Amino acid sequence: MKPIDHPEFFKLPPPPGQSRESSIRLDSEGRFWHAGETVAHPGMQQAFAGWIRRHPDDGRFILCNGYDWSYFQVDDVPFFVRGLRGDEHGLTLSLSDQSEEALEPVSLRLGARDALYVRVKGGRYDARFMPAAQAALMPFLEELASGDTALRVGDQLFVIRGARPA
Repeated sequence: MKPIDHPEFFKLPPPPGQSRESSIRLDSEGRFWHAGETVAHPGMQQAFAGWIRRHPDDGRFILCNGYDWSYFQVDDVPFFVRGLRGDEHGLTLSLSDQSEEALEPVSLRLGARDALYVRVKGGRYDARFMPAAQAALMPFLEELASGDTALRVGDQLFVIRGARPA
């Protein structure tokens, strides 16, 4: 039995002399920082990306490895779309935590600086497309007569909320 399996796991106090608050921050480009310095070790960056959750009681972002947890700061979104592939079944996203999932076209929206955002993890989290992933989406986009931009998946078109003509 792992500590996370204990029913009071998220209510237990931190270890003596420790705090649940951390100086860990995920910036808007998908990089983790600790105490004002970039987390340089790629394995640690990847581990942090895989530990992202929301606290079940207060909804704040936490890093949880199943044995302990702490709060951390998210500047923009907790996940990033790093890659994209399409086939006859639709589009599949490669996320920053090394997971893959089907793109939910209705959740696509355009944000600040023309960055594309999408809901992931069953709609529980936002993810931002990194530039290469957003560029990979271009062959699937169409400009409609209305001036809106839409994503084509098979024979269906999905208007991108917030999208405007280029």
